[in-house]
Amino acid sequence: MDLNAFSPSYQDIAIIISELVLIMVAFVVLNYVAGFVFNKLGAFSFFQKYEAALNLIRRNLKGLILLVCLVLALASITFNTYLIFQNTDILEYSLALLDAVPLSFWVNLSLGLVEIMALFLVARFVIAKLKPLLFKWQEQAKAYEQINANNESIELFFATLKNILETSIWLLFLTTAMWLLPLPSSVANLFFIILKVYLIIAAGRLLAMAVTVIVTTIDELAQRYTQSSNLAEFYDRLRSLIPLLARTLEYIIYVTMASLAISQVTFIASFAHYGPIAIQIIGIIFFSRVLIEVINLVADKVLLKRDKNLSDLQWQQRLTLTPLAKSLGKYAIYFGAFLLILRTLDINTTPILAAIGGIGLIVGLGAQPVISDLVSGAFILFENIYLVGDYVETGEAAGIVEAIDVRTTRLRDPDGQLHIMRNGQLGNIVNFSKGYIYAVVEIGVAYDADLDRVFAIIEETGHKLQQTSDDVLEPTEVEGLADFGESRLLIHTITKAKPGRHREVGYELRKMLKVAFEREGIEIPFAQRVLTLNPKAKHAINHFQQ
Repeated sequence: MDLNAFSPSYQDIAIIISELVLIMVAFVVLNYVAGFVFNKLGAFSFFQKYEAALNLIRRNLKGLILLVCLVLALASITFNTYLIFQNTDILEYSLALLDAVPLSFWVNLSLGLVEIMALFLVARFVIAKLKPLLFKWQEQAKAYEQINANNESIELFFATLKNILETSIWLLFLTTAMWLLPLPSSVANLFFIILKVYLIIAAGRLLAMAVTVIVTTIDELAQRYTQSSNLAEFYDRLRSLIPLLARTLEYIIYVTMASLAISQVTFIASFAHYGPIAIQIIGIIFFSRVLIEVINLVADKVLLKRDKNLSDLQWQQRLTLTPLAKSLGKYAIYFGAFLLILRTLDINTTPILAAIGGIGLIVGLGAQPVISDLVSGAFILFENIYLVGDYVETGEAAGIVEAIDVRTTRLRDPDGQLHIMRNGQLGNIVNFSKGYIYAVVEIGVAYDADLDRVFAIIEETGHKLQQTSDDVLEPTEVEGLADFGESRLLIHTITKAKPGRHREVGYELRKMLKVAFEREGIEIPFAQRVLTLNPKAKHAINHFQQ
């Protein structure tokens, strides 16, 4: 290569510098557009938790744009240098390239640029007028029904709406600009797809936020207008479903949004048909939960309704059967929902049911303790061995029955400890709550006490106890002397009490007997120890004290 042939003119240098300036301007514009898009994305609360990831993508994109611009600049310098070595006039070569472009292209480009400038001014004008209008609507929404609970949600909704509308206007501006410029139609179509996907995502986000505001508002209004009606009790019971309703609607909106967005992209559009299936599954789960709450409410209203004609035994039976009915209903609904979900997925449930039956048989043979618990629980319920509220004693614990489940029984002992025992392991059950029970109290008196007088005082105290306590069915009976102790005579008494109330009756009787004996001068002896010392020990103690 002859280096003497390399003699660029000032004109060639100026053209090369102009091309480099154009590349730099393109870099600045692309970097500004990318920064604008990422700033708008960062304004969404959904993307704020991914701020670090967005910043990383932004830096990588900026580096990529810079790399492309550097490659283009290097290519421009290299190509122009080659033209100079070939003694080709760069200006003439560039003009020849421009002459090859039809005149209509430049006319369309000029008109497009003018129209783009006009659209830019229109976009700025619309955005400027949009802000006060949105603020006015926001204040009107906050003033509706004077509900303050959702003011923060309303403000967040309108702030997001403002960002979405501004971004949508600018994306629409860019898409229209691509159509106005003499560019390949694929470029404009790409921007149009981006615009549609963004509008779908933005609309879904707004609908999800609107659902939160609407559900909160309806909840507040319902609480306000149902307090003075008979519906208040029902609404309070079902109010726990309000958050579930809001989440379900949000999930449906998100799935719909994702399906519509995927359908806009050709190479993944085939996955969009899964959206309606997912929505059906979400609906099945939601209505299953609602049905469970309704069944629980109906069970409480029907089975636990206070009726004067119900005996205590019937009321205990209802207390026992209500949780069991709720559990059976819940599991039946879950099983039905599972089958509906399988059918929604176009899965034949007949083989699955047959397989479940076979597996159940195998599991039943290998899980005999579980079967034993279930059968024992059924016999406990059907034979009324004990009910909720009964005081029972088993080989492992004693206490009040709090719940009888399909497999277990829960006892609360007098110390407050909860015992959970398998129904199949319960044996030698003693029920203190069937018909009546005796409160057994043994009390000691001195050997020189007048037993006839003591018996009379005990029986008199027992009559007073019956008059003051509703738990006593018959007055206290003295059955006689139970034992000759070292320092006392042990008297055995029984008091017929209501089922499960023997402990309380015994406590009260002991208290009343203590007061009565002190009043009558009857001694309740207690163990005493007499220490006898020999003379040497006495002498040692006296010497030590001196």
